[in-house]
Amino acid sequence: MLLPVNITLGVVLALLLAAAATVAALASLGRAREILLAGLRAAVQLAAVSLLIGWVVRSLPPLLGFVALMYAVAVRTAGRRITRNHTWWWAALPIAAGVVPVVALLLLTGLVPVRGIALIPVTGILIGGALTATVLGGRRALDELTTRRGEVEAGMALGLLDRDARLEIARPAASDALLPGLDQTRTVGLVTLPGAFVGMLLGGASPVQAGAVQLFVLVALMAVQAVAVTTVLELVARGRLHRV
Repeated sequence: MLLPVNITLGVVLALLLAAAATVAALASLGRAREILLAGLRAAVQLAAVSLLIGWVVRSLPPLLGFVALMYAVAVRTAGRRITRNHTWWWAALPIAAGVVPVVALLLLTGLVPVRGIALIPVTGILIGGALTATVLGGRRALDELTTRRGEVEAGMALGLLDRDARLEIARPAASDALLPGLDQTRTVGLVTLPGAFVGMLLGGASPVQAGAVQLFVLVALMAVQAVAVTTVLELVARGRLHRV
């Protein structure tokens, strides 16, 4: 059963958002304002996309433009989460490195047609996964290099190249960015029923079809995120992404 779009839904959403922000404020997590703004932005953006999507899916140029917009926003968001200096734009590389090959494979094999109603949600899921992995991998790697700077210098003193010394220190921390995706995949069907599965069922698909689509999404996401984390780790190790 689909959620009714009415005043009750609006009130419940407002209460949940207020509760999330209140808990964050009371626990001194420092994210209460961000939670409120994120919720309000999500409402505005989803309303705009809901109105826009009917026009976008009708022809190829606006479809590709919309996909490019999703990618640009993801790059900006990921880059600015990792660093505030001019190197933030390097976040474009790990996101593209993860998403482009997978989407190309899906299009070439015909598993996903070049139609907005199919391409936009699939590409959006993959870009979102790459964004999350890039942010977590980049931030963890840079945090680790800052905390363990002495160990990096010790490695260099022993003859390691700058890149190799940074990799030795940052790699374990950056790899933790893969844990959310791994845990979601390992517990799917036992702990959670992710959105693609539920959405397919609500759309009238059989449980087998819904399960196949969800498996495809999870495996594709693991591939995208593994490439994204590997790439952002390499950028950090080579000094392309930094905070100085």
